[in-house]
Amino acid sequence: MADVARRAGVSGQTVSRVLNDHPRVRPETRERVRAAMRELGYRPTASARTLASGRSRTLGVISFDAARFGPAATLAGINEAAQEAGYLVSTIALTAADQAAVRGAVDRLLGQGADGIIAIAPQHSVGEALVEADHGRPMVTLDKSFGARFPVVAGDSASGARQATEHLLRLGHRTVRHIAGPVGWIAAEARVDGWRAALKDAGAEAHEPLFGDWSADSGYDLGRRIAHDPDATAVFVSNDQMAVGVLRALHEAGRRVPEDVSVVGYDDIPEAAHLLPPLTTVRTDFAEIGRRCLSLMLDQLERTPEPGVRVTIPTELVLRESCGHLFRGSARQAQG
Repeated sequence: MADVARRAGVSGQTVSRVLNDHPRVRPETRERVRAAMRELGYRPTASARTLASGRSRTLGVISFDAARFGPAATLAGINEAAQEAGYLVSTIALTAADQAAVRGAVDRLLGQGADGIIAIAPQHSVGEALVEADHGRPMVTLDKSFGARFPVVAGDSASGARQATEHLLRLGHRTVRHIAGPVGWIAAEARVDGWRAALKDAGAEAHEPLFGDWSADSGYDLGRRIAHDPDATAVFVSNDQMAVGVLRALHEAGRRVPEDVSVVGYDDIPEAAHLLPPLTTVRTDFAEIGRRCLSLMLDQLERTPEPGVRVTIPTELVLRESCGHLFRGSARQAQG
């Protein structure tokens, strides 16, 4: 740093400010320092900066079911926002949600010097394990706060499910069947709650939900059960992957979509607009969820955070061609 300061004709303090992106450096001075760094081949080491500042500018992320669209898109949002803020991200993707796996992930990230941890924690069991592994470092969780000091960011799953169900009821369907996500998943439970609430407000019958595992295979298996029920004319599915399986099951059973059965999914995966028919679905801005997670983490690291902060990201119903008025099927059959 002393060599850079001499080459640029500035003080060592100015070089330090440039390295830490301090705003009180004139643009021409900042560029002169950076030019000197390039000429001298200077690269600040993470370990030295950690010793000097007490912080590594590295954040840990614990993710579960990372191959699914929602967690993957959220993680991409976290990475993008962290890069813009000058932080590195170290991610551990877990397949097991038991306390030992979660505690081990927390210990590994702290061993790498993570300043804080963002937990994409979609299951109650994960949250309980995080509380057990409480380490005194800043933490942000998704979907639900597992302790008064953990800020949380969540998509408004209950509202999204209500929007989907109310849309189907407005089309004339007497009730709406529901293929839910797995038991113990926070978002899945919120979507069941939103679906039930919409049916209750409309005075519609609520059949027991069928529980899948988020996969297209489970959607197909459960969809076959619905396909053979002639009274089932509308289905709200808790994610788009399961909805893909439902569409196949209905097609194989000779139930037309949307003429015979209307289908609404959840998440708005990129493929949803290209299915046959294109899938009506509930869109959640997962990238924004990731960005807000990063923002709440920076609040804890760099500012005075508010206790118990909860940020809710609104949802949007995306209308496509997988939904239709109930009378359309009977009208076509009468014409035939």
